[in-house]
Amino acid sequence: MELNAQERLEVGQVIELVIGPVAHGGHFVARHNGQVIFVRHGITNELVKIKITAVSSKIAHADVIEVLTAAPSRVSAPCQYAGKCGGCDFQHIDLLTQRKLKVEIIKEQFVRIGKIDLPALGFNLEVIEVEPSDGLHWRTRMDFAVSPNGKIGFFGARSNEVVEISQCLIADERMNVSELAARTWKSDARVEVAVSSTSEVSVMRSGRSISGPTQIVEQVGGNSFKISPEVFWQSHKSAPVTLVKAALAQLGVKSNDHVCDLYSGVGLFAAAILKELGEQGFITLIESDKSAVADARKVFLNKSNVKILQGLVAQQLPIVKRADLVLLDPPRTGAGEVVIKQLIKLKPRKIVYVACDPAALARDSKTLIDAGYKLDHISAYDLFPMTQHIECVAGFSPVKR
Repeated sequence: MELNAQERLEVGQVIELVIGPVAHGGHFVARHNGQVIFVRHGITNELVKIKITAVSSKIAHADVIEVLTAAPSRVSAPCQYAGKCGGCDFQHIDLLTQRKLKVEIIKEQFVRIGKIDLPALGFNLEVIEVEPSDGLHWRTRMDFAVSPNGKIGFFGARSNEVVEISQCLIADERMNVSELAARTWKSDARVEVAVSSTSEVSVMRSGRSISGPTQIVEQVGGNSFKISPEVFWQSHKSAPVTLVKAALAQLGVKSNDHVCDLYSGVGLFAAAILKELGEQGFITLIESDKSAVADARKVFLNKSNVKILQGLVAQQLPIVKRADLVLLDPPRTGAGEVVIKQLIKLKPRKIVYVACDPAALARDSKTLIDAGYKLDHISAYDLFPMTQHIECVAGFSPVKR
């Protein structure tokens, strides 16, 4: 339908409408004169006034500026920066409803992208609450931008402007964000803070250490990891234990298995798997980040049944000749068709996929299913409360013919 000039939305325009379903990305969908609008800070079925913030040929973006009829799940945001800084999407929604919305996001992504109907397959999906139950002070890794005034903050949603902050309610309290906020920083810097499970605090400015140890110690399930603060580590303080437990439960490791750990990082999952393997078992790690590989080599020093390959998974995976089990924890973009088809050639009896983006998981799940694997299991964990992000663990096995 071609809209005439009077009907087209314009930036700054204020409209009254009812909010529709939740969408992937921290928005809710609304419609006006047949036009799709992605709205932030609303809740399904609320009557609101919105202000258009961006318009393209297909969609518009908007923010709620006034709630006329509030949803029962609407709460007062605990943080003074909610709705301004781009860090948290859902502080205005109670935590139980946040998790219900995340279930809807997962199901919608699987249907739309993967053509997979999870309820029809018998999955009664829920997003599992993880301590701390108030959804605050869980994040052990923070990456702050610096404003032209030299103050730390975060970029606003869909913005290059830094929202200055004096505190952050999702940051681990051991970071002492208020003290960092009181300092003046170089305006072109990034301020990166990491807190370890052993309460070490590292502060880096644009990748250079300015306080705390240059190697921090993480302890998970009896395994110790001495790692660089800047390498990837699960940001929720409970995530390493939660995800290792979930992955091991699905893998079903046997003593003589050969295991392939893709996007292995410093070896969080591999260290746990190694405890399950006997002397005949073997594990191959593949990771592209050089710092993570250097840390992993120290973690697995003198382990003769561990091999670590540094490079892109798609380039290194063909080197692997046997894998009874495959575990993969790819970045937000997912593994992709090339890697999925490579790992299928190894004919593993089980594939466990740890995913931080349900859209990528849905796409890769379709590739696996089309190649003769079935989805055995999917669970989801609220490891990013107050935000739209979700962590999933999915298990796949070959269809018996």
